[in-house]
Amino acid sequence: MIKLLKNTAVACFGLLFLMGCAGANTSSQPDQTATSSTGATTSAQASTNNTRQHAAELEGAWRTTDGQGNEVVMIVQDGFFTIARFNQQNKQFLGTTGGTYTASNGKFQIRYEFNTLDSTQVGTTSTTDYKLEGNQWTMSRDGVTDTWSRINESDSTSPLAGTWRITGRERDGQMNTMRPGPRKTLKVLSATRFQWIAFNSETGQFSGTGGGTYTAENGQYTENIEFFSRDSSRVGMSLSFNFEVKDGNWHHTGQSSTGATVNEIWSRISKD
Repeated sequence: MIKLLKNTAVACFGLLFLMGCAGANTSSQPDQTATSSTGATTSAQASTNNTRQHAAELEGAWRTTDGQGNEVVMIVQDGFFTIARFNQQNKQFLGTTGGTYTASNGKFQIRYEFNTLDSTQVGTTSTTDYKLEGNQWTMSRDGVTDTWSRINESDSTSPLAGTWRITGRERDGQMNTMRPGPRKTLKVLSATRFQWIAFNSETGQFSGTGGGTYTAENGQYTENIEFFSRDSSRVGMSLSFNFEVKDGNWHHTGQSSTGATVNEIWSRISKD
């Protein structure tokens, strides 16, 4: 897979950088900048506000292609991003990566939490120049520019848009609380698109993912699956569940595609 991606046209190099295949200009620690104590508090607050504003401008769903006819979708929400590469027509899942990000002063910095193409990227950071003009997001590095187009979600609103982590699951009639740790199952949702991911951000182990479009209205949450890493036969299926957001938590109930009872609690991660 990595060899295939590295042979992709040069115009997609920015995409390869985000997918963790470019290799260069990554580090195990974020950049640090020294500041004097005079005016440090004011400067830090202004910098924080600037970073939050720029990060919010990028929230939503974005699309590009890889030069080989495959679709690449990125979802950006709550300081977390996911990128999935897939071919829906052929029911092929081709790779995914994601993690946390910051955006400020024309720099987009990511920290990998999972990467199916190169797990050694997990825990490292990478930075690229970026520019947002209307519905076009360009990223540039080493003289190569990659362009993403915003997926139009202007007519859609969703009470579930955000990044959620599973914190409770019913088993044998008992709701079991899931303690925070490096093993995570997340759902990242824009206004119309979703991706769930199960991974270990400490070891780099990846357990599975799936995604596509969704609707959430009148207490019913419906997923339309466009890719699924564990079972390609699920592509094209639609699954409906009951949902309720109560005390800041998403209560998710119904039946899975195998007919098993589903009763889960998801908690939204903090933007800070």
